[in-house]
Amino acid sequence: MDKMLKKIDTYKQTVIDLQTNMIACEAVSPHEGGKGEGAKAAYLLSVMKNMKFDEVSVINVKDPKAPNGVRPNIVAKYYGQNKKKTLWVMAHLDVVPAGDLNLWKTDPFKAVVKGDKIYGRGAEDNHQGLVSGFLAVKAMMDCGVRPPCTYALLLNADEEVGSEFGICAILKKHRKLFGKEDAFIVPDGGQSDGMLVEVAEKNMLWVKFTVTGKPAHASLPATGINTHRAAAYLVTALDEALHKKFNKKDRLFAPESASTFEPTKHELNVTNVNTIPGKEVFYFDCRVLPCYTNDAVMAEIKKIVKTIEKRFRVKVTVETPIHESSKPTLPKEELVKLTCEAVKAVYKKAPRAAGVGGGTVGAFLRNEGYPVVVYSKLDETMHQPNENSSIKNTLGDAKVFVRVAMNLK
Repeated sequence: MDKMLKKIDTYKQTVIDLQTNMIACEAVSPHEGGKGEGAKAAYLLSVMKNMKFDEVSVINVKDPKAPNGVRPNIVAKYYGQNKKKTLWVMAHLDVVPAGDLNLWKTDPFKAVVKGDKIYGRGAEDNHQGLVSGFLAVKAMMDCGVRPPCTYALLLNADEEVGSEFGICAILKKHRKLFGKEDAFIVPDGGQSDGMLVEVAEKNMLWVKFTVTGKPAHASLPATGINTHRAAAYLVTALDEALHKKFNKKDRLFAPESASTFEPTKHELNVTNVNTIPGKEVFYFDCRVLPCYTNDAVMAEIKKIVKTIEKRFRVKVTVETPIHESSKPTLPKEELVKLTCEAVKAVYKKAPRAAGVGGGTVGAFLRNEGYPVVVYSKLDETMHQPNENSSIKNTLGDAKVFVRVAMNLK
């Protein structure tokens, strides 16, 4: 173990080289105006050819919007003593768009190294976790060590835009890739102190409300049906009723230990003050504790909607842009215990296994019955201008993954 940990300390230039080449590949989803993950996947496959992986394959998922018609997902296995069980480190290849270039101090798609930091789009989300996964297995290979069970990298497409062409497609069409005893580390979430080992997520429920009435001149309200008023009452009724009915708390999710129901986006209704709006559109972002179901929340929402429709003579259409549930990974799971022990050994402080508001791709795997931890020590610059990652954290997380891999049996 000491030999592998010391070996990881020599990989600083490897981190820089991998980041430099990946950042140069503008792996933005074709559904957000980009070219997809093809160039980045090709680069990583070229790197893997010079490593001692026992299996490397690509799962291409058809996407007519992609330049070559497919979105690549890479699988790379390094056999362990027990080939029937695999520890997967699952990262994603795609990145979000650069956004407003005026807010960047550097070219977002040209890596810049300043001390411990590497700047560029994707440097932290999700290159840091991807590189840590690489370095962990590289250390095993360079030291001639085989872990107790197989260690594998799963590098997915499409995480930033819903995972339809990534892990969702793999679970749907390539489920035999995973064994019943497999476990997953997803290095795509964490905190700056490195003390969060994420084991659960709240259910995600985004609800869109469209309130339809009748427009009119504001001086003649009796001739119209004011949807703004009806929507305002609906918002307050939802806020009160949902918090009252779904009021349990779970310490696993501290400090937000209860379900949350937040009115958020509100679309433009009318452009002038003296018109009563005949249409109102607004949204709720609901994060629901796993002890409740999204269906139960929706049933309560529909009851409230009916009362508002009757009272204000409006029609309310309810849609759910996101309707996702997530089973927890129990803190007593071997994977959780080993991850917490590894984090403590590397960063000299005991982490906490906890839940978050959601959501990560780990939820897809948890719902299939696999133990999953989401872990990285992150500075949390993802999706921001001047996104950057820490070389020190990248090396540290690689040590965490090596420790887990060498103790998972």
